[in-house]
Amino acid sequence: MQGAVKYSLIFITMFFFTIVPLCSTQAQDAGYIERIDQTNFPVLYLKSPNLQGESVWMLQALLRDSGYEIEPNGVYSQSTSDIIRLFQLANNMPIDGRVTQEVWEKLINDESEEPCLTQPEATPQKISIEIDVVKHSLTVFADGQQIRKYPVGVGKSSTPSPLGEWKVVQKSLNWGNGFGTRWMGLNVPWGIYGIHGTNKPGSIGYSVSHGCIRMRNKDVEALYPLIPAGTPVKIVENGQIFPRNFKGRTLQRKAYGQEVVYLQSRLKEKGIIFDNADGRYGAMTELAVKYYQMWHGLNPTGQADAETYRSLGMIK
Repeated sequence: MQGAVKYSLIFITMFFFTIVPLCSTQAQDAGYIERIDQTNFPVLYLKSPNLQGESVWMLQALLRDSGYEIEPNGVYSQSTSDIIRLFQLANNMPIDGRVTQEVWEKLINDESEEPCLTQPEATPQKISIEIDVVKHSLTVFADGQQIRKYPVGVGKSSTPSPLGEWKVVQKSLNWGNGFGTRWMGLNVPWGIYGIHGTNKPGSIGYSVSHGCIRMRNKDVEALYPLIPAGTPVKIVENGQIFPRNFKGRTLQRKAYGQEVVYLQSRLKEKGIIFDNADGRYGAMTELAVKYYQMWHGLNPTGQADAETYRSLGMIK
């Protein structure tokens, strides 16, 4: 693969990046993709008839972006399996042609010294994005001032877009199929989510996707050059991060998901400042919980339990 062009991803984290359902693949892949460990992680492998769907399309696009000669078609064929075997060989993985969590993580976090796209020139402005899933809007800010606003399509109630504070960790051109002309991936720990174009412009302004943020192709093409890797992306509901079906289950270190986002957001509202509300219950979140518990007369276990939630006003 000498001379192959790869992406240089900016992805700094203390935790493993766990991928579960692809944001726009669940309906198309229903019945086609094996799931493991009850995490809904898509496992791809060679079988007859061939596995098909947008999970396969995304896999092939990631392989192409990593420098492998493959044209995405959404079919897990012998040629795709052979390329996966080459990828596994190059990355010291078991060579079995199966796309497991380990393979997905390596593809998403693959790093190279040579970026394949020219990034915008350095600017003193701090760019950020806020997406409101109720207003179906994507707003771009420069130094806190609004500079662009676009209508978007977002996740439906059964497959919601992930509320929280994320970053753009991957950029790509022309993935095709349902991903339109541009893709900007986010570092959500429980799935592959991103901002992308669409071949269904009529879906813009509605809650119809499997979690990704859809834009008209002309809009995402205008947005794309403004957004460097590492750009903060805040996804809110009516301007706030709050729970979807929050049940108050006990959370502790190594947990992840939308409930963790809400806990982190509420702690920040209470004046405890730490890293982003990113859905990862790591060392900083545990410390923040202990700090809150200690100053409110609770047992400082670092676990978010019912007593902690009541004190935070999250449950009655």
